[in-house]
Amino acid sequence: MTDRPFIARRLPFVALLVCFASAATAEPAAPPPAFRLPIDCPDGLSCPVQNYFDRADGPEVLDYACGAMSYDGHDGTDFRLPTVAAMEAGVPVVAAAAGTVLRMRDGIENHDGSDAAVAASVAEGRECGNGLVVDLGGGWETQYCHLSPGLAVKEGDTVAVGTKLGNVGMTGAAAFPHVHFEVRHDGLSLDPFRPDPAAACGVAPTATLWAPDAGGGHADDLAYVSPRLLNAGFAAGPVTMAAIDADIATTPPGADAPALVFFTRAIGLKGGDVQTLTLLAPDGTVIAEQTADPLDRDKAQWMIFTGRKRRGDAWPSGEYRGRYTVERAGATVLTAERTFVIP
Repeated sequence: MTDRPFIARRLPFVALLVCFASAATAEPAAPPPAFRLPIDCPDGLSCPVQNYFDRADGPEVLDYACGAMSYDGHDGTDFRLPTVAAMEAGVPVVAAAAGTVLRMRDGIENHDGSDAAVAASVAEGRECGNGLVVDLGGGWETQYCHLSPGLAVKEGDTVAVGTKLGNVGMTGAAAFPHVHFEVRHDGLSLDPFRPDPAAACGVAPTATLWAPDAGGGHADDLAYVSPRLLNAGFAAGPVTMAAIDADIATTPPGADAPALVFFTRAIGLKGGDVQTLTLLAPDGTVIAEQTADPLDRDKAQWMIFTGRKRRGDAWPSGEYRGRYTVERAGATVLTAERTFVIP
């Protein structure tokens, strides 16, 4: 096990341009790898991208689609789990390409994702937490960070595409359960969605490092979606982020519930977005509705709920509906509905 830093130095944007320009006059190189998803997301679970590679040369943030689903200097792609409970159940991190385990770190326990825990990891120089670097040959490397303790490989092991490396965790500078996947060529970090740093954002890329079938049954997790609904459900009272992460807010209320509450948590929200939640009774009448104030700034994730206390002996039987919408610059960019039944 080594404590040497895993994260490569982020070189100036001009240096990346020089690298690509030099490649045009150098000897023909082997084709770049084609990656599969680095996370083996179970059926019925969504493991979307929370943060993309930051392509901006400066303090501003710019992902490959001209959005802001990243943070300053982010050199990888973060595939997240929807809850901590899913992490505790175990979701495999797998090799996105074949290679040899070059170096690794293990033995760090998962933390609670708090600011204090993240800051302590940074102060100790262990931003990656438990992780490993895989040498693919030809100057290519992949890095996997924030895994749970108990990696499934050791230094020097040869791994095939899809080999289990460990499980998704929340170690190092991780505020939520995810795997940070990073691609490097000759020491330079590259965006797997748009590896040519000279390519303009928002324009269809001429190349990508993802294999055509990289997503398999989870292709939607690889698709760029902003905003994206991460969690939604019903509860018998006020909901907290901790309750959502523990999956204890997902049991539908019964007829004797003291209240009916509809909640959502979304990622990729932007400043100015307006969210509306509506809870509907079986006969279509509105039980509760809330339109939140426009967001003051971009939000990596945001939870909201609406509901009403019971006013009679029991809630009527039938199908209840929760509706969630997000408006951005006057246009509806997300609509979702969830239902549950009181017998």
